[in-house]
Amino acid sequence: MPKGIVKQSLGKVAKLSAATLIAASFVIAAPVQADERSDWTKAIAKKVAKSHVYPRSAIQREIEGRAKVRITIDRSGEITNYEVVEPTGKNVLDKVIPRMVKKMSPLPTPPGSVGDNDLTFILPITWRLQ
Repeated sequence: MPKGIVKQSLGKVAKLSAATLIAASFVIAAPVQADERSDWTKAIAKKVAKSHVYPRSAIQREIEGRAKVRITIDRSGEITNYEVVEPTGKNVLDKVIPRMVKKMSPLPTPPGSVGDNDLTFILPITWRLQ
């Protein structure tokens, strides 16, 4: 199965459609720091996309959803804690979140300009058929 993309016999394609929204959750202080933070959030988005799991049963039943997960990482990028703050309400999708979090750890190492308060952030995860 290709990373992030699953083809269904009906020709529909399931894709990760979020993760780039992560950048919106960070406050940018200075131009150099902005570049570091932007690069870091893009790297996080790529890692999340590679770790995305769309259950075949959800694809077959055409189930879509969106969840929000609060992630806390340490300075090495290891996920030290997570909490589903907004579940999809679809059991088949919600139950893959722990597996996805485990698969995406460690996240990219935060740059030095990222303060300790920014090591906890909300990660949107979307399952959408296209």
